[in-house]
Amino acid sequence: MSLNDSSLISGAISGADVGPVIAAGIVGWRMIDDVLTVLIITRGDRADVSLPKGKVDPGETPTEAAVRETREETGLAVGLGAPLGTTSYTMPGGREKLVYYWVAQVSPEAVEASTFVATAEVAAVHWLPIAEARAALSYARDREVLDRFAERVATDTHRTYAVISLRHGKAVAPGSWNGPDASRPLERSGTAQAQSSARAIAAYRPTKLISSTAVRCIATIDPLSVLSGLSVKTTDAISQDAHEAGLSKVHRVVGKRIAKRETAVLCSHGPVLPEIVDELFRAASKVPPNGPRRARTLNVGEFSVVHLARSATPPLIVAVEVHSPVISN
Repeated sequence: MSLNDSSLISGAISGADVGPVIAAGIVGWRMIDDVLTVLIITRGDRADVSLPKGKVDPGETPTEAAVRETREETGLAVGLGAPLGTTSYTMPGGREKLVYYWVAQVSPEAVEASTFVATAEVAAVHWLPIAEARAALSYARDREVLDRFAERVATDTHRTYAVISLRHGKAVAPGSWNGPDASRPLERSGTAQAQSSARAIAAYRPTKLISSTAVRCIATIDPLSVLSGLSVKTTDAISQDAHEAGLSKVHRVVGKRIAKRETAVLCSHGPVLPEIVDELFRAASKVPPNGPRRARTLNVGEFSVVHLARSATPPLIVAVEVHSPVISN
């Protein structure tokens, strides 16, 4: 994983009992009387003040954990924005802990629907302006994460949308299939990859799902359709057949997603995904170091997330992530 001012590239984490303990959390924000406020919690059992976070469960991805832990600790249902990097520290027992953070804008509807009830774990939730929240936080590592968010606010890059490029899961090999290439189905492992990636991507709350017309792509994005309640638009414009025939229309598809400025998922193929990523980076006014290289070379079942600032014209890429599916044994 590498982190700099504009790009985060990471693999998914399994949450297994080896290596560091993996956790995930958010810097939640909303406007109150025209003042930007952030979400912090008072933990009753530890008598400290921190950002919402919690451990990644086995078989869970960090993005899932960030959303789930926020809901469990604060009663708030959130969707993730751009990543804010990580913190790490040594726990009392001597084991290292690595925490992933994302920005999360909290809607008025989520606040209204909050189911928060004070518990021994979380005694209270607070919405405070950044400076006051920073002063209230108990740990320097949390203040560091909040400072990263404050830098985004200062440059108006805290409000983002994402273009998520998803490579289909592992499919039946061409040599083992008698029908047209586009009709090849997923293998069992590909179905498991699709289910894991769907849960991870759902954490970003996409509003548009687009897929190649190939069976393996439709089957990969279908679990996400079920989770999100969104229908899938299929198109030959990002299919492998059209790509090989020189008939793909990636430029048009990506351009429309940028114009809409809404988080969208494009499920496609290994040879097509580099074109999708390249179109995003060609349109951008700033390219994060290392971002294009890893984001364009996805393995089956992996996805990249390119976060763009809502306020910027031409497009400004705020961060890039690459995630792998987590398959339980």
